[in-house]
Parts: sequence; C-alpha cells; structure tokens
Amino acid sequence: MKGERTTEPEYSRMTIPFGPVHPALKEPVHLAVAVRREEVVDVDIRLGHVHRAVEALAETRNLVQNIHLTEKVCGICSHCHPTCFTQAIEEIGDIQVPERAVFLRTLIAELERIHSHLLWMGVLAYEMGFDTLFMYCWRIREGIMDLNEMITGNRIAKAMNTIGGVRWNLNVPTERIRRVLKDVEQSTQYINRVLEDKTAKKRLLGIGVLSRDDAIRLCTVGPVARGSGIKTDVRKDDPYAAYGELRDSFSVIVRSSGDVLSRAEVRILETLESVHMIDALLERLPDGPISQSGNVLALMRKIPRGEAISRVEAPRGELFHYVRTNGNSGVERLKIRAPSLANLASLKPMLVGNEIADIPLVVASIDPCISCAERVTVVNTETNKTHIVDVAHLRRSKKQNGQP
Repeated sequence: MKGERTTEPEYSRMTIPFGPVHPALKEPVHLAVAVRREEVVDVDIRLGHVHRAVEALAETRNLVQNIHLTEKVCGICSHCHPTCFTQAIEEIGDIQVPERAVFLRTLIAELERIHSHLLWMGVLAYEMGFDTLFMYCWRIREGIMDLNEMITGNRIAKAMNTIGGVRWNLNVPTERIRRVLKDVEQSTQYINRVLEDKTAKKRLLGIGVLSRDDAIRLCTVGPVARGSGIKTDVRKDDPYAAYGELRDSFSVIVRSSGDVLSRAEVRILETLESVHMIDALLERLPDGPISQSGNVLALMRKIPRGEAISRVEAPRGELFHYVRTNGNSGVERLKIRAPSLANLASLKPMLVGNEIADIPLVVASIDPCISCAERVTVVNTETNKTHIVDVAHLRRSKKQNGQP
C-alpha cells in the first residue's frame, strides 16, 4: 500500500557451541562460535577435555619405556613421536645408528604419511557428504595398513624404534611392497581427478581461506602452511634419518590459495611423492645390522646427563621434542610441540566470514589431533586471568592433599 515502509530487521550475534561432542569431531574440542545469521563472526577455541599428562608421566619412566609412551601420544603418528624422541636420546648419547636402520625408519615414516593422508581424505569426503569417496579412500588405505602389519606385526602402534636402531628388519619381498604402492599411486591419481571435478570444487574452493601472511604470523606448519604458499618441510629444511640422501627423490608440494581445496591438493600430491620416495628407498636400501649390538638396557644406562632438540616432519607438520636426561636412565624433562597445537590457532581466521555449514569442513581441513595438543590451563573467573599448570604445582597440590 502507498506509504508503507519495509525495514530490514537487525540480527544480533548469538553463540553456538560446536563440540566438545559433535558428529563432525574425531576428538573433543570446544569451539564457541559467534554467528550473525549464518555467518561466523568470531571463534573461541577451548582445549582441555582429554589431557593425559604424557610429559609428566615421562619423568617417572626410563628411556626405553618412554619410547613406548611417546608412541601412544597419537595413533596416526605412532612412528613419528618415538622417532623424534629416540633421535634426541641418540644425540645426547652420541650413538651412531646403522645405515640400514635409518632407511627403515624412513620407510615406515613414509608409509605412515600415506596412511594418514588417505585417512584424512576419507574424513574430508565424509564431511562433504561424499560417502563413496570416503569408502574409496579407506579401501586404498587398507593396503598400507596391511604392509605395516607385515613389516612390524602391528597396523597402528608399530613399535619400530629402539635406542640405536630399529626392532624389526624388512622381511617382506620388495615386489609385494611395490605392488601395493602401484595400486595406491593409481588410486590417488584418481582421487586427484575427483577433486578437480566441479562438484568437489564447488564445495571446497574458497572455503576456510588462510592467507599467507596469517599462516606466517600464526606459525602454522605442515600441509596447512604449504596450502597457504609457505614452502616449509623439515625433511628438506633440516634432513634427518635418510632424507638427506633422498633430497632428489621428492618435492615440497605448495599451493597458494589457502583454502580447503588447496590443503586437500597438498596432501593428495604429497601421497604421490611418498610413493616415489619409498620406491627410491627400496632401490638404495643398504645391507647391514639394524641396531647397535648389545643389550638395549645396557645401552640406555650409558646415556649421560644432557639435553637435545629433535624435529621430524609428521604427516600434520613439524613435530618438536625437547629432551633433558638425568644421567640415570631417565628424563628430567620432556617437552612435545605437536603440529596440531601449532595449527589450531589458524582456525579462527579460517572460520570467520564463512557459514555455519562450512565449520566441519574447515575444522577437518587442518587434520586436528586434539590428544596431541592438550595442555592444562587454569582460569581465574574473577580476574579472567589464565596460567599454565606446571608439574611442580601439581606435585605441591598432591602433598597438600596428603597424597604421595
């Protein structure tokens, strides 16, 4: 009617809890998501639901026990963590690892990278609602899990490392490994073609963008950093194990768009690079022993008091271990900086500006491992101040409560 006016109602912000229990989350994390209509305008990330005190437990165990303890930090990275820890111990003890053992560590590390990236691609497909691709990715991954079991006796917790070498030799025919890898290569190339299809691109392109400047400012690592145009990879930048001899066998995959599609492309192409690297490893695999001669417990007792830093490139990015030994077969301090802890802060700029329906995809795109990232923080609700709880404080609290 004449004289009527139409007004646009104002929408106030509201906060939606995403987690700690949510169908889109593999592990518990709480995201307090502030939204206006369907748009995400702010995100508050809260950890602390599955803290397991691994660093404190390490101080109560000997070095060999700690190899197995660090293996339990993350099931997917169950080889990377003990490799990182063991390298630090070997540096403190000036222990030379046989060349064949170094190559075998690298072989298992790259099999682990393939299985991790394929598992992640399946999870991303599930979050897209692409269940066929989800099942396809996990079918391919089964071949890698079978190889893990044939080489180490275990599918997940491989228990490969020991001080001064590895526990298991390669008793699987190399042709068997190559057949599995050939299937993985062909299937991964097919997945890459699926990502180029317009259906996948419409769901992933331009979603969860992390700019190169934000990626640098927030110190992101691994595929998250490489998907935003940062060429960083510990295997190239600071070679360990056999990666120094394999420099010419793989490339660092980088994409510049910084969206979910870029992070997916990085992981898929890295899977192909790992296949080529394993082929080179099998070609160059030297003969010889797989560990230092003698009893590992006797070797452990010779580790002096000292400290070392060790880095490896886990499937999710740079993994960092600081180890300080006590000279009595144990550690005084173990500090672990896992890649998920480095990448979690990047979720905020990724999510802001996107829609609520994009949250599962964006969160999955950093491949978070919450158990790797847990830290204990105390919040004073009166002053709103926070501080990290250290081991000494926990011990004082136990004594005050009459506990041993």
